[in-house]
Amino acid sequence: MNIDYIIVGFGLAGLAFAEQLENYNKSYLVFEDNSQNSSLVAGGVYNPVILKRFTPVWDAIDQIKIAIPFYKELEEKLDAKFNYTFDIHRIFTSVEEQNNWFNACDKPFLADYMIPEIIQNTNDSVIAPFGFGKITNTGKIDTKFLLKRYKEYLINKNQLRYEKFDYSLIEFDSELVTYKDIRAKYIVFCEGFGVKKNPFFKELPLQEAKGELLTIHAPELKIDYLLKSSIFIMPLDNDYYKVGATFNWTDKTMLPTEEGENELLVKLKRVITVDFEVVEHVAGIRPTVKDRRPLIGKHQQYKQLAILNGLGTRGIMLAPKMAKKLFDHLEHDSPLDKEVNITRFN
Repeated sequence: MNIDYIIVGFGLAGLAFAEQLENYNKSYLVFEDNSQNSSLVAGGVYNPVILKRFTPVWDAIDQIKIAIPFYKELEEKLDAKFNYTFDIHRIFTSVEEQNNWFNACDKPFLADYMIPEIIQNTNDSVIAPFGFGKITNTGKIDTKFLLKRYKEYLINKNQLRYEKFDYSLIEFDSELVTYKDIRAKYIVFCEGFGVKKNPFFKELPLQEAKGELLTIHAPELKIDYLLKSSIFIMPLDNDYYKVGATFNWTDKTMLPTEEGENELLVKLKRVITVDFEVVEHVAGIRPTVKDRRPLIGKHQQYKQLAILNGLGTRGIMLAPKMAKKLFDHLEHDSPLDKEVNITRFN
């Protein structure tokens, strides 16, 4: 079989790169073994404002400009809804935070998202004596459903193989790369923290940040916005809410823990006053980088191998742009920004 690309791994990074290939009629095959689940358990929120400091996310303008149309096109292509818009209410903890909010609201770009007023709390179920700051033009992508529908799409086209990728079977020649019965121009690795077992890219400084989330049922809470404090509480349907997330830099397992659940419950009870029931507890490993920038580019020796990784907690916003950047680099030799190119760690 002769094709243009092999994609290894199918979270948000793999999906975004596959869609890039689709747009340019490139042939490809995906290998997925379901060993990584960070995209499946992600909150899926897109928000270009860092709510701790009231500053813009790095490269937010360009990321949002590319990401929103990208997901809209996927909704049309797959005939399903993935994008759900809502406002974010950031709980203020002091008058100082209120003042910092007003100062930030006047800055270019942030003014498109941050409402320059204090929203008073009128919901007895929420603890917010200093009120809220309101972020608008934000929302979430249902990543679990999106990945499910796209995998079904690939299966129907015979472009998805559910099997573990064996790095030892890769063979190189001057122009192409061979893997089992396949000859391709490139192999693109989108494996998340699974790249730590990849002999070609394992030395890259990817850090595994475990995150745990809860789903709760809280019939009396009654909020239709994402509530943000030291945790987030995101509305789902029928009085269910997703609560997250923890950060653990030492536990490398994808198993939910009692410690993680207790941390979330303690923080949750500082924010809401109503009774609730925990109905689900999940965990995943975020692929993050020490400088908080993605990892994209070609292998230094084997130019037929490339990587798209390190999307961290903002994969929803990053994936579409980084996939486009990598595609243009591979197909047209377009230069990669130094901030994201893996050569910065050589």
